[in-house]
Amino acid sequence: MPLDPHLLIAFTVVTVIATLSPGPDMLFVLSCGMRGGPRSGLLATAGLATSEVVHVAVAAAGLTALFTAVPQAFTVLRVAGAVYLAYLGIQMIRRRGATLLIAAPALSDRRAYLMGFLTNLTNPKMIAFSVAFLPQFVDPSLGPVGLQFAVLGAILISLEFLIDGSVGLFAGHIGTWLRHRRTLARRIDTATGGILIALGFRLALDQ
Repeated sequence: MPLDPHLLIAFTVVTVIATLSPGPDMLFVLSCGMRGGPRSGLLATAGLATSEVVHVAVAAAGLTALFTAVPQAFTVLRVAGAVYLAYLGIQMIRRRGATLLIAAPALSDRRAYLMGFLTNLTNPKMIAFSVAFLPQFVDPSLGPVGLQFAVLGAILISLEFLIDGSVGLFAGHIGTWLRHRRTLARRIDTATGGILIALGFRLALDQ
């Protein structure tokens, strides 16, 4: 596999922690699951995951072409991406924790999928995150950049579906659990933010 084992482990750990943080995607899936049942929650997750496939594919194709044409762009993007990850970490620490917005009416299965897909697909923050996050774990010296993006993207999407899908499946129990544990949600945000900040600085200094 054309990936640094240490970077792969770091990527997996950071992805799991970031996905576990109760952000907009998780809350959307939670809302669908609580209002429409487990099937609705899983279809909402499928919509999010499908849009993430698009994000990763576009980022991989565009960035691979850019790196081939302008090799120096790889270093520039990694530094910029590292700074952006640190910024995201600061924002996570500053926010007051997740708010559960579950008062919306139930969605049909088709609408849950489409809303999940379109909401995530058109979210500029998710696009920026994909462009900033994935290149931090790519090393052109190890092999084809496109293949490395594909492997990292597959791991990212699989973990997102596994974690958010579990939230959608057990939405009722998780919603009640989170409502009574706002302090824990806040601590998850702080821990995730701290990891993103540390990762950003470390990767920026390693250039």
